[in-house]
Order: sequence, then structure tokens, then C-alpha cells
Amino acid sequence: MGVLTNLEPKKVFCFFEEITKIPHGSGNVGQISDYLANFAKERDIFCIQDELKNIIMIKEASEGYEKEPPVILQGHMDMVAVKKPGCDIDMSTEGLRVAVDGDKVYAEGTSLGGDDGIAVAYSLALLDSDTVRHPRLEVVITVDEEVGMDGARGIDLSMLTGNRMINLDSEEEGIFLTSCAGGARVGCRLKASSSNETEGIPLSIHERTGVICELTIGGLLGGHSGGEIHKERGNSNRIFGRLLYSIAMKLPVSLISAEGGLADNAIPRETKARILVAEDNYALLDEIVKKVEKEIQGELSSRDPGFYLQLIRKEWGSARCMPPEDTKRAAAFLNILPNGVQAMSADMPGLVETSLNLGILKAGEEGILAEFSVRSSVESAKHALIDELRAATELAGGGIEVTGEYPGWKFRKNSPLREKMILLYEKMYGAVPRVEAIHAGLECGILGSKIRDLDCVSMGPDMKDIHTTEETLSISSVKRVWEYLVALLEEKEQH
Repeated sequence: MGVLTNLEPKKVFCFFEEITKIPHGSGNVGQISDYLANFAKERDIFCIQDELKNIIMIKEASEGYEKEPPVILQGHMDMVAVKKPGCDIDMSTEGLRVAVDGDKVYAEGTSLGGDDGIAVAYSLALLDSDTVRHPRLEVVITVDEEVGMDGARGIDLSMLTGNRMINLDSEEEGIFLTSCAGGARVGCRLKASSSNETEGIPLSIHERTGVICELTIGGLLGGHSGGEIHKERGNSNRIFGRLLYSIAMKLPVSLISAEGGLADNAIPRETKARILVAEDNYALLDEIVKKVEKEIQGELSSRDPGFYLQLIRKEWGSARCMPPEDTKRAAAFLNILPNGVQAMSADMPGLVETSLNLGILKAGEEGILAEFSVRSSVESAKHALIDELRAATELAGGGIEVTGEYPGWKFRKNSPLREKMILLYEKMYGAVPRVEAIHAGLECGILGSKIRDLDCVSMGPDMKDIHTTEETLSISSVKRVWEYLVALLEEKEQH
């Protein structure tokens, strides 16, 4: 018996639990894609599994619904796979350990993947049902949304007949999303002389002897860089740049390695680094770390109360590292890189217009890589921010690579789908839903370029702290959204 077996709606939670048993982090979607293809085959449902592993499933209209407009249901099969330090789950090969706490479903030690496993579960429950009446259903489940929307970019949707799409990739019940920011992934790299390519001014790597120390920036809340960037939580990679620069300004220090963050679109919670200093400078190093820790604790006291810096003296020895002059250049580079909210929308109060998140940091014998998620609802502002990263990186002697760029999703003034959804929501709940834009990226903009005259709304149940190990999914909200989705499909148009 499954952990979620007794939860309602049963089929939705049954399929959701099945999904959590299959490793499906971004870039590791083969098993989940095959599971979906087999689901369709077992039920004799039309299915296309493309070379990227995207899945399209089509179920013809119920009797009496043949003349209703087809409905596209859309979500993505990949998740941001992160785990707590010390968690023994290998998320590349093992499933999750789901659990229930009151009204919440969560995963022990890892992210849950409610984003966007719940969309897949809703879709499977509808396709599996013999009782829900519906128009023609065209289900589109993409791959690798969380790392650049590569699945949406490469999918062929020419076989679809519908132009009304319900995107099930939203995390707050009662809010209908109708537009979103565009974005890109930007990798800023300073190469080392030991790497294969040494364009620009390479960082040198030498064997040096001294006190090898480990630095840890931790205790941060993290979060989704689209949905929670405005909360101004601490970014462990950004804090490391500040700390390293503070150290390099006061004493000779050599950077051995650094690593922080798991995804460009997740605010990093922990960064670890190894540095080397002379014995005579260790006491001053300890003093600097404690001073910076106290300063940042004061700055983050209400936003990230668990923040800490830790310095551990590991050993006296030798290591291949950047000499002090190059470490200082690397530290200045990391310290000057922009991060966080850059502009708020002038048209929609409270909405972030432009932001970026230093989600991944890696440093070692190959040099330094700082990878960002850049977002903006204004295309020119997005490109201006990318140029700012390019300028800073080139001044430091490196270069950038822009990948996974996707367009924003523009608000549609005339939307029969949106009007139908609003009226039904008012009828069912006696309240008016909120119609909003979102700073996080959705696949609707890319898919809108593939489906003529696309009429789209994004919705979903309540989820908290997605892309983190504190992620939760509301059981009662899943049930209400399911009931609403069924009612929406069953309600006929006025012909």
C-alpha cells in the first residue's frame, strides 16, 4: 500500500506517488518518459514520444462533447532534484520518500517535485477516467523545463487541433496566470591556464603550500528564483564572492576550489570552498570570517535567520590553487556580478520586472564558472542585463555563453478560455479569482509560437518552497483544483 493511497482524489495521488518512485530530475527523464508512453500503450491512447522524450497523448471527446473545442493540458515531467546535506538518496537512480504531515505532502530529505509532477498526475487521472466527460484532450508533457525549457523548444505540435491550453504549472490556487517573463541561462567563465581553452586572460594554477581551510556558507532558505527572488533571501554563491573579496583585500589567499548551488533557477542555500593561507595569516583569516558573518547575520536577520559562515582548519599541506593575485581577481569578479531584483514593473505594482540569480558556482583547476538565470518581462531589459554580465566578465578576462533563451508570454486581451474559467470559478466558490502575471518562466510563450492563436491560462494547487528540500503540496488544494478542472472540462460551450 502506498503512502498516499488514502488521499483524495485517489487517482491523482496514486499517479503522483507512482511518479515520485521514478527518478526524474532535469536531464534524467528517460524512465519517466517511458512510464508515460507505457501508460498510454496499456490504455490504447494515442501517444507520441519524440527523440527528446517529450510525450503527447490524445484522448478523443466523450459522447456528446464532439463539437466542443479541444483542450490542451500541459505540464513538464522533470523536477529540480535537490537534497539535504547527509541525505542518502541518490536522486539519479532512486525514487523519493514521500510522507504526509496534516494537509501537506512532502519528501523526506529531498525536494518533492510537485512542480510539475502534479500536472502529470492530473493529466493521467483524466486520461484514465471512464466517468469524467470531456472534449478532445490533447496532453503535452515536456522534458527539461527546469533547465531552459528545451523540451518545449524542440517539440512538434503540428498534430494538435486545439488552441485552448490549460498550463498546470502554477503554485497558488485561486490565481490564474495569463503572462510571464522571458529568460535565459547565462554562464560567465574565467578559464584557467590548465584548461584546454585559454581565451581571454587565463587564471594561473600553481602548487602552493600552507594551511588548507574549508569555508561553508549555509543555513539559508533558498527558493525559486522566479517566485521568491523579491523576498531578498541570501544567495550563498553571492555571499561567497563578498567573503572571498573581503579576505583577499586583507591578506594573501589562494583559492583551491568552490562549489555552490544545483540549478540556475534555484536560489542557492549552501556554498563550500577550500582556500590556502600562510600559517601567520590564519588568525587574521578567522577574524575576517567572523566579522563578515556578523555583518551578514545582521543584514539577513529577518529574511534568513539561520545563516552562518563556518571556517575549518583542515591541514597543513600542498594543493594546486590560484595564486593570491589571481584569487584577488577572481574574488573581485564574483563580488561585482549583479544579483537579485534589478527592476520592478511600472505597470503592475508588486511584480518583479527584471532579475537574475547566481544559481551555480564552480571553481577549480578549470577556472571559474558562475551560472545565472536571467528573467525579464521586457525583452530589451533582459538583453541589457545579459550585456551587463558580458561586460563584467570580459573586464575580468573571461567570456559568457547564453543558452536556453525563451520568450515571455504576452497577455491576451480577448480570451474566451480565461472568461469561461473566471465565470466557473465564481459559480463554484462565490469569489473572483485573481488574474495575474508572474515573474517566473512558463513554457506558454514558447508553445504559443507553435500553436496558432493560442488562448492559454496557467493554474495549479497550492505548493510551498518549490525547488527546495522544504517543498510541500497541499492535499486539500489538490482536491479542489481537481474538482474545478473536472467541472471546467464538463461544462459545455453556449452554441
